[in-house]
Amino acid sequence: MKEYLADEPVIIESGSGCRLRDVKGHEYWDGVSSVWLNVHGHRVPELDAAIRRQLDYIAHSTLLGMANVPAILLAEKLIQIAPPGLAKVFYSDSGAEAVEIALKMAFQYWKNRGVDGKTTFVTMREAYHGDTVGAVSVGSIDLFHQVYSPLLFPSIKIPFPNVYRSPFGDTAEEVKNGSLKMVEEVFQQRGDEIAAMIVEPVQGAGGMIPMPAGYLRELRRLCSAYDILLIVDEVATGFGRTGKMFACEHDGVTPDIMTVAKGITGGYLPIAATLTTDTVYDAFYADYDELKTLYHGHSYTGNQLGCAVALANLELFEQKKLVSEVEQKAKELAVYLEPIRSLSHVGDVRQAGFMVGIELVEDKATKKPFPWQQRLGVRVCRRCRELGMLLRPLTDVVVFMPPLSATLQELKEMTNILYQAIAEVTEDTSVV
Repeated sequence: MKEYLADEPVIIESGSGCRLRDVKGHEYWDGVSSVWLNVHGHRVPELDAAIRRQLDYIAHSTLLGMANVPAILLAEKLIQIAPPGLAKVFYSDSGAEAVEIALKMAFQYWKNRGVDGKTTFVTMREAYHGDTVGAVSVGSIDLFHQVYSPLLFPSIKIPFPNVYRSPFGDTAEEVKNGSLKMVEEVFQQRGDEIAAMIVEPVQGAGGMIPMPAGYLRELRRLCSAYDILLIVDEVATGFGRTGKMFACEHDGVTPDIMTVAKGITGGYLPIAATLTTDTVYDAFYADYDELKTLYHGHSYTGNQLGCAVALANLELFEQKKLVSEVEQKAKELAVYLEPIRSLSHVGDVRQAGFMVGIELVEDKATKKPFPWQQRLGVRVCRRCRELGMLLRPLTDVVVFMPPLSATLQELKEMTNILYQAIAEVTEDTSVV
């Protein structure tokens, strides 16, 4: 906070397309989609109009004990586009809240079925699922989470299958098999006490790390075999970001519970949802005196303005065939990123669709990181800002997540800035 207050902040006044403008008239590329949210760009006429139309009816009424039209229509649409088998929707306001609901739902599912002892969660090291206490309890990034450890419930943490840095081997197949073997060992030893396993198909805040192909499919098989619920956190990866509508589609997986947020409204308003199966829902379907209610609610749950713009957002996905477009543009983006791989202090470039993480290292051969005090990621992003693009790093992983609407020419211009900033900063690491 001391450094933040001493610096001159960028104060955004307006935006259009993939560009943002500050109060001094400087323009920037929105290189992280306003923190992984934006889909179609800024000031999208169809999304603006959807909110204005809804204002002619009502801005908000509670969803507790009643319903509203946009929330019903959106729930129906989410079920249509979700992996098959997800059939129920529970609204909230943010990704972290969607995760909190998923954890409570999984915990109470076993209670409602009369199964004792299944109260523990399995998660992955360097996981990030949000900043509320339950979400932090299944998170595992020491920099963010360690200070709160006295507040947290314990969870079982295993290494993420990170092909670049893994205790299981050097190839994707070795990493996949080694990690799955560890998961099964944990399930064998402690399956009777595990309520659910929660995973990100691509670790976001942990460094933009995709799972090896086929990993999630095998994890689904193991969870089913050991009677453990699978929660897939699609808050960052959902709504086209990886080249599929949801990242678990790459492996043809339907989780028991899925959390979504961020891109659901195109980056306009805070709406989130927890989707689940009829099997999970039926554990809560009971007479009042059985006390099987899921006691959870939010003041703005199912907000009409948010649901209306979310519906318009999903209509644009269909009209523009955006998911398949992202899948194709991601192939060109990989070509644009290739020169960055050759830089002497770039250890790894990880990409899943329009999710990119560039890991900076002091020694490329040994993968030795820079001393954290040098803050290479921060300095690269600062240089990007000077060159006209706004980014936020994850320590020394530079994150690049442009709006899905970005054209090939816009992607080329943004990756040129990335290359220049990384080259200039890392080739003169003596300047702090």
